Amino acid sequence: MIASPLGAYRPGTTWLHRLPAGPKLGLLALYGVLTVVVRGPWSSVAFVAFSLVLVAWARLPVRALLRGLRPLLPVVLLVTAFQVWQRGWPTAIHVVGDLVALVTAALVFTGTTRIDAMLDALTRGLGPARRLGVNPEKVALAFSLMIRAIPGVLEIAHETRAAAKARGLERSPRALLVPMAIRTVAQAYDTGAALHARGIGDD
Repeated sequence: MIASPLGAYRPGTTWLHRLPAGPKLGLLALYGVLTVVVRGPWSSVAFVAFSLVLVAWARLPVRALLRGLRPLLPVVLLVTAFQVWQRGWPTAIHVVGDLVALVTAALVFTGTTRIDAMLDALTRGLGPARRLGVNPEKVALAFSLMIRAIPGVLEIAHETRAAAKARGLERSPRALLVPMAIRTVAQAYDTGAALHARGIGDD
């Protein structure tokens, strides 16, 4: 089992814990926009440093954070290699740095915000969209399922990698990606079947 803070609320008394979910979600979205608008390797390094400051400020366990980021390592290596090959090191640092900064900030958000508070904030924020035919409750449900599914996907990635390593195939992309894809799809199918059995999504 992977001990990941993603999607797992950790009680605390910091300002980040006390900040309401709505404004916090808005700040996270603004942070994402800033990482896109502000370009360059040094800005990405600054964003990563700021995200790590948030981790310390929220008093989240650094070791648990590193375990939660570990499944991202293959993606980071792949993206870094591709960007270095295509555009050079400055672009690679910019792209990968922004990715790590945003994922770390998302970990802080989920680690300091109760899931019910997230869903309430999302439902309220999408309230005006009812006039356009949007169902805020269903969107909040989808968001909840996504948040809860991510740790399961990380666990599948960890178990698949361990199984491939036990067979001496840890360097084989096929031995890693194919079983992971099959198990992830099966998990999604099981979730959909469970929702359908409860009459959710029939309309």
